[in-house]
Amino acid sequence: MLAVDEIDLSDLEFWARPYEEREGAFKTLRDERPISFHKEFEPPEDLAIRIPAGPGYYALTKYVDVATASRHPEVFLSGPGAVSTMDLPTEMVEYFSGMISTDNPKHARLRRIVSNAFNPRNVRSVEDSIERVADEVITRAATSGSGDFVKDIAAPFPIQIICDMMGVPPSEYQTALECSNVILSMGDPDIIPEGTDPILATLEAGATLTQIMEDLGKYRIENPIDDITSALVNAEIEDEKLTQQELASFFVLLVTAGNETTRTAIAHGLNTFTKYPDQKALLVKDYEAHAKTSTDEIVRWASPVTWMRRTLATDYVLSGQEMKAGEKVLLFYNSANKDEDAFANPYTFDVTRTPNDHYGFGAPGPHFCLGAHLARREITVIYRELFKRYPTIHSTSEPAQLRSSFVNGIKRLSYSL
Repeated sequence: MLAVDEIDLSDLEFWARPYEEREGAFKTLRDERPISFHKEFEPPEDLAIRIPAGPGYYALTKYVDVATASRHPEVFLSGPGAVSTMDLPTEMVEYFSGMISTDNPKHARLRRIVSNAFNPRNVRSVEDSIERVADEVITRAATSGSGDFVKDIAAPFPIQIICDMMGVPPSEYQTALECSNVILSMGDPDIIPEGTDPILATLEAGATLTQIMEDLGKYRIENPIDDITSALVNAEIEDEKLTQQELASFFVLLVTAGNETTRTAIAHGLNTFTKYPDQKALLVKDYEAHAKTSTDEIVRWASPVTWMRRTLATDYVLSGQEMKAGEKVLLFYNSANKDEDAFANPYTFDVTRTPNDHYGFGAPGPHFCLGAHLARREITVIYRELFKRYPTIHSTSEPAQLRSSFVNGIKRLSYSL
């Protein structure tokens, strides 16, 4: 068990520790130092783009503090960057995180346009595709699967749904998946080969996704069909529509955040059901009775996105901690989701848990995940079909953890039907 002064949340080696050790460290922080200060990650000096480490950040580990910061976007800003502790160039912030790294009025404008594209007809079409893609993915895995649950099911399922939804051709599915892996890898050596500059690799992956969507967006202006891209490029809210750059940025956001969070929840789901067979048995016996609560418990347990950053607009006192304008805070959703003050028996996986007001999709506020409904639907459908067809499905290895502080990812997970 790490002592409170030994916990360094900026050390990538901390994030390579087993889940139980990490959970223990966050419990220590909640108990002894719920708002702690950490130095920032020091990037290697040989990167193509030199980004110096910043002055540090506060880590919010309590449910109530994460909620307060989320409900006060006028104080806790997203615009300076939500997905990196480092102060990246504005162009990179807009490129890779788009809407989630904006504040009002720009955030409200983008969210209105995007929400309008998800009209009832388009939503029904997407939900219908979830059932079809689940069938395709599971059938393919059963006949020619690799034995890696991430590769066979957890990864291809959500990326295919997102690409279908946007009208991206099947020939680009694998490219989109590989680019997503690179962007969210935080330099994990399994994904970024040794000797490869991770910053350049990330920029190249982003450029590839941007080009896919710029080409498709231009085509859909003149040749619209019933897909989200057509709705986005032809939508007008108060005489405004998405620019090509905003459309491309939204696609990068979908392919990374929208894909990776669902993929991570699904992968953790199988690992957790294997460790808690009594909970799996409840679902196998009567899935519909527990479908909704089970899906939310998977998301709470997995906490796919570990944190989001905010930057203070003004001086502020949070739970007795004085913070200054310009200082940074990280909202640790994973810790909030195991907070004993918010959840009864938080370290018990319980598919019947209710209420379950977790922060797996972010905390309440303007940046609550726009795709939460879609993610819940995907998780519900894939496990309904898996347990119906293969009630004995289980993992056969410990998960290979992504070495990342931002995404609680699983790279590989052996399984058996």
